[in-house]
Amino acid sequence: MDKLLEMRGIVKRFGRVEALRGVDFHVNRAEVVGLVGDNGAGKSTLVKTIVGVYHPDEGEIYWEGKPTIFRDPGEARAAGIEIVYQHLALIDLLSISRNIFLGREPVKRIGPIAFLDRRAMDEQSWEIIKSIGLRRLRSPSERVAKLSGGERQSVAIGRAMHFKAKLLILDEPTAALSVRETRKVLDHVLEVKNQGVSVIIISHNIYHVYEVSDRIVVLDHGRKILDVRKEEVTPEDVIEVIRKGEPLQKAGS
Repeated sequence: MDKLLEMRGIVKRFGRVEALRGVDFHVNRAEVVGLVGDNGAGKSTLVKTIVGVYHPDEGEIYWEGKPTIFRDPGEARAAGIEIVYQHLALIDLLSISRNIFLGREPVKRIGPIAFLDRRAMDEQSWEIIKSIGLRRLRSPSERVAKLSGGERQSVAIGRAMHFKAKLLILDEPTAALSVRETRKVLDHVLEVKNQGVSVIIISHNIYHVYEVSDRIVVLDHGRKILDVRKEEVTPEDVIEVIRKGEPLQKAGS
């Protein structure tokens, strides 16, 4: 398959602590990869290494087949990688439209002076809101503080879709959501995939990950201990691997 992202032998140290220990990891185009593991497994360190928050101490990263190490998340975003953190998806005090276009605001000019094109932001934001099914909202100028957790995740995913992300990374997207909101967010993940976007979904809820993923990767204390197609395992198999901290042992193996 055509690999969008490939990481080879990634090592990341923080002093004497080796957070990633020679991890190989990849994401194919239009593929959903579930990245799971217990607390301290290295999941957050891995995705932060992808987007340039951290730089690897050893190993290679390839983006669209070319050796690449992003200097910072802004450079990763410009290349087509959007990351939505669990608690930092949106800024409460800003409107929905300002959040959607944060750092990429359209402007209009009068001579040498540039002004925010609020009308363009609101019109495009309203189309995004409708496309992700948040029709109950009255206006894109509403503050994000009024949104529920599921609506925030939906807006963040809608933003990634609008700006044609190639890889979307979701960190615990269903944490603390209602059953209905969880269903909506998982549906968005499948919709994004159908549009050709690759997704990395990180979650402690194995059943949520299993439902939408094509492949499951398990980390344990900085090591990759499982990397399989979803059809090869059950959710219970994955839970057992995480619990034991060792590769899956099939009957007869």
